[in-house]
Amino acid sequence: MAKVKRGDKVQIHYTGKLDDGAMFDDSGGSGRVILSPLAFVVGQDEELLPKFQEAVIGLEPGQRVTVKIACEDAYGPRFGEKVFVAQKSEIYPEDERLRSWRWPNGKMLACFNPRKGDVMEISLADGNCASAIVTEITADTITFDANHPLAGDDLTFDITLVDIL
Repeated sequence: MAKVKRGDKVQIHYTGKLDDGAMFDDSGGSGRVILSPLAFVVGQDEELLPKFQEAVIGLEPGQRVTVKIACEDAYGPRFGEKVFVAQKSEIYPEDERLRSWRWPNGKMLACFNPRKGDVMEISLADGNCASAIVTEITADTITFDANHPLAGDDLTFDITLVDIL
């Protein structure tokens, strides 16, 4: 039977868990929900972690592997400088130039009323944009966290090779 090598297009099912056992992602192959397997070209998918892709090399269809990826090889450590507090007075302009707010999904809102847990697209001082999670709201401030939600976490993936295409 053929074994996966770099450059092969593969289909897999996987489950991603944190060290405490909490599941953060699942392709649906565990039987709870039937979803299509994840397909990618090994070593060439820029959206998947390199160590995740390397874990399937050498597998045959039907085989499973568990791989633990350290945070340094996943989404990096958490950076305190990516957590910041903004004064509401700086976000809510007093003039009428800003009539609506755009969320990352493109939805437009007539007013700005964030809630804890909302993911927002924010403009940075260098002109770039970043996604940030609203982590706290007080009467005067809003706290944003622009770290990746899995930054600082070691990740464990259980991967099953479905097929080599």
